[in-house]
Amino acid sequence: MNTHTIPERSAVAEQDTWDLSSLFPSVDDWEISLSQLPTLADAAASYKGHLADSSETLLAAIQALCKFEQTAEAVGIYAHLLTAGDGGDSANQNKYGRYLMAATAAEAKLSFIVPEIQAIDNSIIEKWVTNTCFDDYRVWITKLLRMKPHVLSEKEEKLLALQTESAQTAYKAFSMLTNVDLDFGIIETAQGTVQLSQTTWSLLMENPDRTVRQHTYQQFYSIFDAHKNTIAALYAGSVNQDIFEARSRGYTSARQAALFPDNVSEMVYDNLIDTVHTNLPMLHRYYSLRKKVLKLENLRHYDVYVPLVSGVSRKTPYNEAVEIIRQALAPLGSEYTDTLCSGLTGGWVDRYENKGKRSGAFSSGGYTGYPYILLNYKEDVIRDVFTMAHEGGHSMHSWYSAHSNPFMQYNYTIFEAEVASTFNEELVFNYLYEQGDESMKAYLLSMRASDILATLHRQTMFAEYEKETHRLAENGIPLTVDELRSIYRKLLEQYFGPEMVFEDTSDLEGLRIPHFYSAFYVYKYATGISAALALADRVIKGGKDERDAYFTFLRSGGSRYPIESLKIAGVNMEESTPVQAALDKFAGIVTQLEQLLL
Repeated sequence: MNTHTIPERSAVAEQDTWDLSSLFPSVDDWEISLSQLPTLADAAASYKGHLADSSETLLAAIQALCKFEQTAEAVGIYAHLLTAGDGGDSANQNKYGRYLMAATAAEAKLSFIVPEIQAIDNSIIEKWVTNTCFDDYRVWITKLLRMKPHVLSEKEEKLLALQTESAQTAYKAFSMLTNVDLDFGIIETAQGTVQLSQTTWSLLMENPDRTVRQHTYQQFYSIFDAHKNTIAALYAGSVNQDIFEARSRGYTSARQAALFPDNVSEMVYDNLIDTVHTNLPMLHRYYSLRKKVLKLENLRHYDVYVPLVSGVSRKTPYNEAVEIIRQALAPLGSEYTDTLCSGLTGGWVDRYENKGKRSGAFSSGGYTGYPYILLNYKEDVIRDVFTMAHEGGHSMHSWYSAHSNPFMQYNYTIFEAEVASTFNEELVFNYLYEQGDESMKAYLLSMRASDILATLHRQTMFAEYEKETHRLAENGIPLTVDELRSIYRKLLEQYFGPEMVFEDTSDLEGLRIPHFYSAFYVYKYATGISAALALADRVIKGGKDERDAYFTFLRSGGSRYPIESLKIAGVNMEESTPVQAALDKFAGIVTQLEQLLL
């Protein structure tokens, strides 16, 4: 019997780890830059009280701020990656801790800059920034000025700043309660005993043994049921905090406050919900298909995550996965694929699991150095090929943004972040599907249906829940546990349709979602996958113009607001067309699955 052992970090081959020398040639060089942060912050802080003196003074202050922030970003990414690679190493913990202390102290010194710039008379600063010497900073300043109507007096801003930490109390208490204090017990499976937790929950819900899924579900939600009033009070407190902050700054609602910085219309949010509602019959048809394929007399809430197609296996060594990605992404041209694949094999990626390494995957691209990728790649897990392509999409987005923009405007928004990554996944799906036999095609279609459902339908349901809870609270209706459960149960019944049989505790799901403590965030997952699928289809079916438009989007960074960048790429998220196209894609997959599985 083969035994899988997880190696120590020191035992991992160097070529399988990321090369951090693109950030700093050595740890000593990192130490030097870390030690420079207080001096760089002091240099920028020396302009306090004088930003309105002249355009030259303002420019000098922003240049000093830019120098500090660019150095601090590189120092922070380096320390973060060390910790992600081996969080158990005390030396890594020490470096990250020292970076955080230095950055926090510097941010306190520099907190005056934004409000002081916003205090300058618009007619004056708008004239100043027309000078070419502000070319690298004009977008950043213009975005600051747009926020000006919602900036308060210095004393009021200080009061709001003082309650920043206390404003996180609801989320911190929720996180500690659900991740640390609550004991969910153990679950017996054919593979052994599993400690039930927020992390193992999703794996147990995919267990092929229905009895295991049922016991897991009932046991999990019985714990939430025992603490439902406390958790409901925490979420209500979070909603009320959102409303307090929005009203303090003069927004009409908490949702408007959340969407305003990205210049996203509330119409985008409502169009998403309305379009998904119109297409719910196809989602219900998918659940009907699931019931038939699993041969169930009735479909339960604990039956919706188990794979529809199992028993398909494929080994894909790391370098073979890189070549699959090269071939799949060929429509984007050789510059894109050569850059990405060279990075995947040449220092961008920390490839495999080791003790102390962070789980999952992420991309960490800054203005300096490589756009690094953390993976825990397993050659016998097909999904890991998609994960590599996904994180590669993030990294190439960062690569083009950093190479096409000055530092102060290179960062793109979360609204855009999932587009390039999901775009790559779609191209890899198309490539593997064309290469696969019937069983592999069924497996890929099943996986793709689940991914679209989780990212588009489910996140839209979450977004609708947030909209309704905030609307009620803003209209003076208390968010009691019964009120919250009632809202969520209606949404469950609406989205899952008539085939689903719910448990008495099913509506407690609304009390366990951590994203709800970052209000009006989850809708971006749904708009992101909609834009990505539409753009992938556009590039594959189009020619040079469509590809060039997509690269204009990748190069935009933070130079434009996200809706504008996506319009240039070829999708208008203020219309329902991209969302409808994504839902049509889902409908086509469901139809194909019906033909293959029934």
